[in-house]
Amino acid sequence: MSFLVKPTISQSNSIKDFFADWGVNEQDLIITNDYVLSPHLGGEKAPCDVLFQEQHGSGEPNDEMVDSMLSAASGKDYRRVIAIGGGTVIDISKLFVFGNNLKCEEIFEQGVKLERKRDLLILPTTCGTGSEATNISIIEFKQKQTKVGLAIPALYADEAVLIPALLSTIPYDVFAASSIDALIHATESYVSPKANDFTRALGKAAITKILQGYMGLTKNQTKGTLPEDMEPYLTASTMAGIAFGNAGCAAVHALSYPIGGIYHVPHGKANYLVFEAVFKGYQKLGADISVLEKVYAEVLDCKLADVWKTLFGLLDKVLDRAPLRELGIDQKQCAEMADSVIKNQQRLLANNPVQLSQKDIEEIYLSCL
Repeated sequence: MSFLVKPTISQSNSIKDFFADWGVNEQDLIITNDYVLSPHLGGEKAPCDVLFQEQHGSGEPNDEMVDSMLSAASGKDYRRVIAIGGGTVIDISKLFVFGNNLKCEEIFEQGVKLERKRDLLILPTTCGTGSEATNISIIEFKQKQTKVGLAIPALYADEAVLIPALLSTIPYDVFAASSIDALIHATESYVSPKANDFTRALGKAAITKILQGYMGLTKNQTKGTLPEDMEPYLTASTMAGIAFGNAGCAAVHALSYPIGGIYHVPHGKANYLVFEAVFKGYQKLGADISVLEKVYAEVLDCKLADVWKTLFGLLDKVLDRAPLRELGIDQKQCAEMADSVIKNQQRLLANNPVQLSQKDIEEIYLSCL
């Protein structure tokens, strides 16, 4: 058994408190979005250089966007990189720890051989990626038309700073997709062959916080309204990040990457589109996932036989999902995506509770049409 908790996890009340308490100054570089940072500054300027992700491309992170941002920051030797954002900003910021004059492809090719030259602080502004607690950066490579993950020790942040107030302005769809992503992180890591008592304890805590939040949200509020208290979702996301950072994610993420890369579906939503089908596929192939079902049955207060129906009945009240055919995916694309998953996502497929063949993966995609 192995279990690693990194980075240090701290809390702060606001961006301004963070700037003061962590001594942010001209030796630091903030990577963020203008729409994320500006509302929290009250018209004041940040105490250091700021690199806005949206000035270098839109959507989820890709190699062209990363190269543009690395080039824009290549003129200075910063002491720390401070990521303030969601998954796109965080995954890009991790690649800045190696200093100047590198390109995205070089970083992914050289990986563990590179020398770390900067400290990294992460302030998440969504409640889903868990990336603040992992050593993984996921980037879409345009020519490959899929996402590729780099997982090396140098990509761990030195400190993750949780500020619930940063989540107060996110759109509802971002909240819904990212929190379901966190739920999937906890769920996949729970049945991973690498799971242990520590990862499962954090995974169960994350599942409980998220589902209890959803049950209250769907009972008391109109769909499309953010929860009044975002702290449980933010904490759950980091817990799930530690869990899957140790035990790994699996086929849900592996199958979602071509959907995100080719059809530009946001990561959390792409995961949700295949979540149910993947776990039905596991059961069809004889995987024993009863240890997970017992957790869900306890939290949802339902019978074991009703777990999946009850779960997805609840999740569908939080976020709409549509069949893959509405994205323009047909049987041919299902076969092509299954081939891509086998070729590019073995890192994730190794964490499945049962082995999936290319045919199995294609059948899962077909069941989502």
